Amino acid sequence: MNGRPQQDSLTECDVLVIGGGPAGSAVAPLLAQKGYRVVLLEKAHHPRFHIGESLLPANLPLLEQLGVADEVRAIGMEKWGAEFVSPWHAHGQAFQFADAWDKSMPHAYQVKRADFDHILIRNAARKGVEVIEGCKVKTVDFLPDDQGVIIRAEHDDGREAGWKARFVVDASGRDTFLANRFQIKHKNPRHNSSAMYAHFSGAERKEGQAEGDITIFWFEHGWFWFIPLSDGSTSVGATVWPYYMKTRAGRSLGQFLSDTIATCPPLAERLKGAKMVTEAEATGNFSYVSERNHGSNYLLLGDAYAFIDPVFSSGVMLAMNSGFEGAKAIDACLSRPREAAAALKQFDHVMKHGPKAFSWFIYRITNPTMRDIFMAPRNIFRVKEALLSVLAGDIFGKTPIWTGLRIFKVIYYLSFIGNFRQSLAGWQRRRVNIKPVDETGLGVGR
Repeated sequence: MNGRPQQDSLTECDVLVIGGGPAGSAVAPLLAQKGYRVVLLEKAHHPRFHIGESLLPANLPLLEQLGVADEVRAIGMEKWGAEFVSPWHAHGQAFQFADAWDKSMPHAYQVKRADFDHILIRNAARKGVEVIEGCKVKTVDFLPDDQGVIIRAEHDDGREAGWKARFVVDASGRDTFLANRFQIKHKNPRHNSSAMYAHFSGAERKEGQAEGDITIFWFEHGWFWFIPLSDGSTSVGATVWPYYMKTRAGRSLGQFLSDTIATCPPLAERLKGAKMVTEAEATGNFSYVSERNHGSNYLLLGDAYAFIDPVFSSGVMLAMNSGFEGAKAIDACLSRPREAAAALKQFDHVMKHGPKAFSWFIYRITNPTMRDIFMAPRNIFRVKEALLSVLAGDIFGKTPIWTGLRIFKVIYYLSFIGNFRQSLAGWQRRRVNIKPVDETGLGVGR
């Protein structure tokens, strides 16, 4: 990527952001409000379909700071908690965010990402960001001695354009633009899954305040999500071990999803009168991490850096939080160079902290021991409140949850030993389940 590329006909800016999802649409206006010239390039045109509709309570303060809280409230379905349903237990277990350690964040929203992302990117434009949609970045070249970055892109109609920026931000999501070009993106050796999903009309919902709650259904090959949306539709998806996608055997993806739903009776019951209203889609290689998340004049935000698993709906919150942290780091690098090293170190710490806080639970969520604890939670030493704080995304503030989480982990390990044969068998199954498979024919996409 290094070298001396042509610099003719380049538009200059301070920061160029690749991608207009939650991460890019958070960092861009925060920097524009500080007086920087910010360009945001988005390959698609908003509104566009995207998965990941479930927000966390910790998203809400970020939406307030961006000035879009009222707009999101208008399109959102209130989400006051989460329910876990297990075929190995005779009951479901509901968790209420109001029972978390911090009682000030009792709910979140379920949102259609097409509407949510559209609100965010329009807000960026209102705040002074030059937003260009239908423009796909093709090359990024870093000039010697940190003299800038040259970005070249192509519009939908074939026109080429170029920018010279002081700083570049990769918020390209699962496209992982810079990580791919740096060759620093790796499959997560500790986790591996695939997903398929669609929207349904006519799904059976809970009554009252619980109508908008997310439900997680465990089943033999992974887990399902059930996310009610404000327009009456419901997002339903299956996150499965890679081997399971290979059993599709020529079926259409929609039929395969329907057949998979039929293997989970509690979910099938809630969908018995429902109709699939979008085409089924799928994605593979669901868990990855990059070797680094920054350089002297670039950052990787959100999914462009790492992604684990959507079981705790952490993706949008982590992406938006990375945008806030990224804005602080970039401001220091561009305006206070003496603080740059410390600011980038802090950014790196935060970026690694988020996935780490969630991943311990994600790696164990399908183990029988962890399922038993989730299905019969106790608040000894406030461990349930600490766990609910994680489920709410309250992992970056000053809420004193970490002692409670350490005690929770001790309880888990003691329970693991107490049910050693069952727990060990679950651990061994997981080691087999996460093994990569040839992704050819997995049905990734539509």
